[in-house]
Amino acid sequence: MVPISTSSSQGKRGPTVIELSGGTAGLPKTSFAVCHQVTTLDRGKLTKRVGNLQSECRREVEEGLKDAMDLD
Repeated sequence: MVPISTSSSQGKRGPTVIELSGGTAGLPKTSFAVCHQVTTLDRGKLTKRVGNLQSECRREVEEGLKDAMDLD
């Protein structure tokens, strides 16, 4: 899981933080996918689906993850 933050200071942390505009995937305001803080989460803790990232945003998050893990 990639944590999501609403702190604007996260947006200044480089290529491993991806800005997600308000309204994206059901997010109420501009938020940031913090790809360098990947974590696991028990599926049982997930209660409902909030939204899906469109393919362009998903590609940006994937690139942030590649940068965070130093992958090509």
